[in-house]
Amino acid sequence: MNPEPPDPFGFNRRVFLKESARGAAGVAVGVMSLGAKGASQNSLNVGVIGLGQQGRMLARELATLSGVRVTAICDVDVQAIAFTQAELEKMQVAAPVAMTAYEQLLDRKEIDAVVIATPDHWHAKMAVDACRAGKDVYLEQPVAHSIQDGELICRVAEQTGRIVQTGLPQRSGLHYQSAIELLHRGEIGKIHLAKAWAVHHRKSIGRCATTQPPLGVDYNRWLGPAPLRKFQANRFHNDWTWFWDYGSGELGQWGVQLLDVARWGLNLDLPESVIATGGNRYFKDDRETPDTMFVQFRYPEIDLIWEHRQWCQHGIEGRMAATAFYGDRGTLIIDRSGWKVYDSHDRLYADASEIKRSHLQNFTDCIVTRKSPTADLHVGNISMALCHLGNLAYQEGREIVVAETMSEVIKSTDKVIVPKTIASKGSIRSPQSSAHSAKNDRDIYLSHRRELLSATHRAPWQLPEIS
Repeated sequence: MNPEPPDPFGFNRRVFLKESARGAAGVAVGVMSLGAKGASQNSLNVGVIGLGQQGRMLARELATLSGVRVTAICDVDVQAIAFTQAELEKMQVAAPVAMTAYEQLLDRKEIDAVVIATPDHWHAKMAVDACRAGKDVYLEQPVAHSIQDGELICRVAEQTGRIVQTGLPQRSGLHYQSAIELLHRGEIGKIHLAKAWAVHHRKSIGRCATTQPPLGVDYNRWLGPAPLRKFQANRFHNDWTWFWDYGSGELGQWGVQLLDVARWGLNLDLPESVIATGGNRYFKDDRETPDTMFVQFRYPEIDLIWEHRQWCQHGIEGRMAATAFYGDRGTLIIDRSGWKVYDSHDRLYADASEIKRSHLQNFTDCIVTRKSPTADLHVGNISMALCHLGNLAYQEGREIVVAETMSEVIKSTDKVIVPKTIASKGSIRSPQSSAHSAKNDRDIYLSHRRELLSATHRAPWQLPEIS
């Protein structure tokens, strides 16, 4: 473990624990007490890192699974630790041990697996460290904050033989599985267009000045690999996803989930090219990611479209967040409430199935069987890449021509390579100008936005070099 540098915000762990004791009774230096004497020796012991809304939900669901116990929890916010520990103590034989540094959790020999539900910019470092510590991993989406980091996690997981389930719970839902089977049987004919969308009326995050971090928060560790900057309340809990340093906007929230359903239904890998448009049309606040966005992913015989609006409640096809498959013999619309086929002589539909608990059950089952989970790292990595490529196309303001494989994208440090299937067809026009030469179209420079392909990590939280 690399030594942690002096905290630039003057964070003192002893003062932190002393001042936070009122909100987190039972805190010892770095670790809370564990009263687990009655736990079964045969249970799977899971640690949860990141105790925001998603992390707490996953911890509660895990605590309900037979033969599974949440043994340890970790967060940089002592209030989140105290709240989650109190919840789990009511659900299990004993409260989990808790700490503010994830490395302490990974050092615990009794931990079989970890859940990583932190802000996106921490995913790669924690996942790599967890695999190298011999832990299986449930990794929330997007699996990494850049395409290269996702590839690194894949290599480490393969080298260490760890099970990695990614946070795409639709893959474990029975009604999603039945819809995909219907599509693969050709029930709606040849599909020429697929679309995924999220239409919600989100709240403004306002405009905030920089301040001191909240009491009980290790803010330097929250920043971790992200660039060093002063604390700003609307870049923190709940709102970090709207800033490029930590998240990927709506594409990283709903986009990864619903575009994955489209990829699954159509057996799609990486697209040939990506174009995007949008902006902050409604909100006049500090957010950086767009509140309105349209992305077109071009494949040889099909177009996949993403759309989101964060300021509206009138959804598409009568659904707020869904995926649609348009075939020449029918249209299938699916979301978490169920699916239905339109324009068909047959009455085809299915109601909702439970997905979150089933997804965690699949993960814990695979820890025992060592079989590949329903949303393994390869699946999650490709769907994550669509998210990052869409954001890259938006930021660049021009067409992004994608390499034939994700590895080829990674190998190019300054440009995205045209895939062989496109290069053989000659010139491709940029959407901004018909005067671009074929060479220019093949050499799409990423400039200062290239971190979506390869992120920079602040010391001492850099990623290792893996061959």
